[in-house]
Amino acid sequence: MRSLAGKRILITGASRGIGAAIARRAAHDGARIALIAKTEEPHPTLPGTIHTVADEIREAGGEALPIATDLRFDDQIELAVEQTVARLGGLDVLVNNASAIFLAGTSDTPMKRFDLMFGVNVRATFAMSRACLPHLERSENAHILNLAPPLDLQAKWFAPHLAYTMSKYGMSLCTLGLSEELRSKGIAVNSLWPRTVIATAALRMLGGAVDPRRCRKPEIVADAAHAVLSRPAGECTGRFLIDEHVLRSAGVADFEPYAVEPGNELLTDLFLEEDD
Repeated sequence: MRSLAGKRILITGASRGIGAAIARRAAHDGARIALIAKTEEPHPTLPGTIHTVADEIREAGGEALPIATDLRFDDQIELAVEQTVARLGGLDVLVNNASAIFLAGTSDTPMKRFDLMFGVNVRATFAMSRACLPHLERSENAHILNLAPPLDLQAKWFAPHLAYTMSKYGMSLCTLGLSEELRSKGIAVNSLWPRTVIATAALRMLGGAVDPRRCRKPEIVADAAHAVLSRPAGECTGRFLIDEHVLRSAGVADFEPYAVEPGNELLTDLFLEEDD
């Protein structure tokens, strides 16, 4: 079985949810992980900080470097990358997981929310990738993984929440462009997206619109990310991957353990058709 043992990994949005799950899975291999997120103190309603996740990583056998970072500011991005490389001695993997969500139509989307989604989803993905490139180029097996959907320009994905869709597709365009730009340098760039809705703290921001009992746990995305990031970079780049498909190709047949409540009908995630 391929492993991430000793790999130097930087994960954004790592204080909870999918980012934290990816970190925990890599830690079981003995990876060395920089945790990048704003949440340094406990949130009034949302669980997890970069420090609680760091403790979990250490308990699992990995090395953790929590760095409080607001990805909207270039100086903080540059400092986080510098601290990561200084502490870990280099960088092998960047996971652009941080994301802001606001599902509303155009008239109901304040420009402050628009700017936040574009600042975190698009700009930070580009800026973090740019800052990490000189270090990834020195890795023997470098990967960038963006938590972003497959590109599908059907109008139905834009009409209900134009700003959010544009921002997530902006992350997807980073995958498309960077994968080709960096192909000759041996750096794999891929997107990963869940086939079903994932039960994370972000669901609480949707005002109860999604029943978590019809969702899967973040661990399915973490296991799929592990499968992608432990591959040789030359085997897979420029792909828009779906978590379930990745795991099926790796031999996983039973997905019930990933369900919040096994047996319930699952909700297909945004930007995917039911048969995807």
